[in-house]
Parts: sequence; C-alpha cells; structure tokens
Amino acid sequence: MIKFLKKYKAFFIGYIVIIPIFYFLDYIDLIILPEESTYEIIIFALIWGFLIALPIHNFNYLKRKQKTVLQVLGLFLLFFITVSIDSIMSLPDNPITFILLMGFWFGFAYVLIPEFIKKYWKLITLIYVPLLLYFIYLRLFSGDLEAYLKIKEEFPFYVFFLPIPIFFLVWLFEQWQWLQNLKAEKAKTEISLLRSQINPHFFFNTLNNLYALTVKNSKQAPEVILKLSDMMRYTIYEGEKETVKILDEIDYLNNYIELHKIRYKKSVEIVFNYSNIDTSLNVAPLLYIILLENAFKHGVETLSENAFIYINLYDDKDFIYFKIENNFDSKEKQESNGIGLQNLKRRLSLLYKEKHELSIDKTKNTYLATLKISKHA
Repeated sequence: MIKFLKKYKAFFIGYIVIIPIFYFLDYIDLIILPEESTYEIIIFALIWGFLIALPIHNFNYLKRKQKTVLQVLGLFLLFFITVSIDSIMSLPDNPITFILLMGFWFGFAYVLIPEFIKKYWKLITLIYVPLLLYFIYLRLFSGDLEAYLKIKEEFPFYVFFLPIPIFFLVWLFEQWQWLQNLKAEKAKTEISLLRSQINPHFFFNTLNNLYALTVKNSKQAPEVILKLSDMMRYTIYEGEKETVKILDEIDYLNNYIELHKIRYKKSVEIVFNYSNIDTSLNVAPLLYIILLENAFKHGVETLSENAFIYINLYDDKDFIYFKIENNFDSKEKQESNGIGLQNLKRRLSLLYKEKHELSIDKTKNTYLATLKISKHA
C-alpha cells in the first residue's frame, strides 16, 4: 500500500492543492463556484486535480520533453487568459470564452494523444465546427439575451459533450488493438528466439564426429556431410516458416537418427513408424526434434547395451500424434530436461494455445512422451 501511495503521490497532491486554488480564484472573482452545486464542484475538482497531477507524475519525462512542457504551459496560459476575459466581460455564455475554452481542451487532447487527434481531426472538425457555428448563431443572432436564454433552455447543449465518450471508446478500442498487435509481435519474436536455441550442441558434436571420420579417411564422411548440410539448411530456412509439410519434418528426424547411429559403437534399436500419417499435413517446424533429442541424451547415452527408441507418428480425424518411448539406466543420475523441453512447452503454448497436449509418462526405466496437436489449429 505504501509503495502504491509513493508511486501515485502526484495525484494525491493534485487533488489536495486544487481545492484551495478553486476557492482563491473564487475569492478574487476569476471564477464563480456554485454554492448549491456540490457535485459540480467535486467533478471539476477531480478533472483539474488530475490535470495538475499529470505533469507532476511525469516530471522526469517532461524534463526530457521540453517542447511538450512548453505546450502544456501555453495551454494553461490560454486557460487563464480565457478565465480573465470571461471575468472582465461578464457576459453569459461569452462566445469568445467558449471558443478559447474549446481551443484549450482540444489542445490538451492533442498534447496527450497527438496521433489520435491527427488521425481523426477531419471527423472532429466535421462534428464540432457546425456545432460551434450554430451556438454562435444562437448567441449573437437569435435576438437579445433574454431570447437566447429562453432558447438555451430548450437547446440540448449536451451535444457538445456527446461525441467525447464516443471518441474515448474509439481511442480505447485502438489501444486494445495496439496491445493485441504488440502481444502478437512479442510472441513472434519469442518464437524466433526459441527456434534459435534448438540443439546447437548436436551440430557441434556432429562436426567433431565428422572431423574424426575425415582423419580416419572414413567412407561415411561424405554421407555425414550431406545429412548435416540438409539438417542445417532445414533448420535455418524451413525453421523460419510458420508451418512446413510433415514429410519434411520426417526427413529431418530421419537424418538426425542416421547421424546418431554413426556416432554409436553400441547396438541401439530405433524404430520410427510413420506409415499411418497423412504426409501432406502441415505442422510447425522443429517441434518433434526436442523430444527425439531428449530420448538420445537421457536414454541411449545412459545405457551401454539394449537401448531402444520407439517412435510412432500418426493422425486421426482431428489430431496429429507423436509418441516417443525410450529406456534409460535408472541407476544413472537423471539431470533436468533443460532448456529444450521448456522451449518446446513455451512454443506450443504460443503456437497452438489450448489446441495441443503434451504428456510425459515415466516408469522405473522407461520414458514415454506424447505430443497431440490439433489439425485445425
């Protein structure tokens, strides 16, 4: 609570100082406070207290924006000139005062939301210029003061204020749209960052293995170079797309599996079944590789023999399923899944929101991950 009060103390200051200012101006006859309209005084106090608080609250910002400060000071000067003219002339509904006050409020709106005023200035002009001209006609050309006051009782002067809440709602809608776009851009940026963090150590390990193969003059070296090149090309170019053909993802996973087989001297059973998948389907790129990578890292690499990885990729009417099961050495200390699985969960929440499901089932020495993605996401 204290932190909140400190942060917004400017508004409390604004509301505290505005009351004595009001009564001082009333005392020197610059303004007339209605004695029987307490609610009216409260409303004006809230509005002016807020206006006084704004520059105090944004003092550090205003120090950097000298042009804005000068504009605000100029507007307050215009207001006091308007009040002084109204006090000296003592004319009910003085047209000069009316025009200057409209200039003050539109000027203040321009300082606060310049882009909005620039965007809708034609509409604002179209609404308010006819209203202003009609008011001037009634005030100056409809007869004497008594005739005007009689007309005023019947004329709905609230029409001058009616467009304000409408413009305010339009402004709120634009702010909401801006916020939604900002969230979308942030999500795209975050997705791009998460993609860039995918399995870099795999490429480094493969390059080290490739170096060993070239030193030995192994016949496998060209095959490794080709597969690694395909994978890097896919990661860099296809990985930037929103969706790819699932067949391309399958080829990518197969290349990954084949490169790992070259690494291991031990026997590893790897079965990748994708015969029951419609290969024309689209899916976000580089999702399944995280789960496959974890199966090697936390499964195959912990076992000296009898390691296996079983992968099943299939679809039904509504969903695409990716199931991957591997065994591991329960005696080995299991490290956390690290950034890879966290990134996968974050990407899924950004790309598929509520239209996906990732479940992890772990027994004493087996690990089963199931990723279910809606076809209609």
